[in-house]
Amino acid sequence: MARKAGIINSVDNYIAQRLQLRRVMLGMTQSDLAKRCGVSFQQIQKYETAGNRIPASRLFDLSQALETSVAFFFSGLPGNFPPETKSNRSMRVSEPKENDPLSKNETLQLVNLYWNLPNDEQREMVMKMLKTLTGNKE
Repeated sequence: MARKAGIINSVDNYIAQRLQLRRVMLGMTQSDLAKRCGVSFQQIQKYETAGNRIPASRLFDLSQALETSVAFFFSGLPGNFPPETKSNRSMRVSEPKENDPLSKNETLQLVNLYWNLPNDEQREMVMKMLKTLTGNKE
């Protein structure tokens, strides 16, 4: 079934979010990813906003460039529904909450930088600093 123009399928949107998540986790720019896949960075932008659906062959190319499995893009999607719900079009992938820090690129960048610190001592220093700045006594 073809999608109507201008309507973004919730699964397409989810895959687009996972694409952006993985790219940011690796510290890669849209241009870097585009070069690895042989497409324009505008095409990557369209994929990440679900403006363009990602063909299966391109999803495979993206998984290779992002050093992950194709399954990564589908991880977390609801599946294995009872037969009576499989045709229910009202089932949607939940959208991230507006104030959810885990849905922000800044959070991913922070986590990536934290784990790129060279040793446990430096990570511990960063944690102590963050706890001090936020007033967290734990």
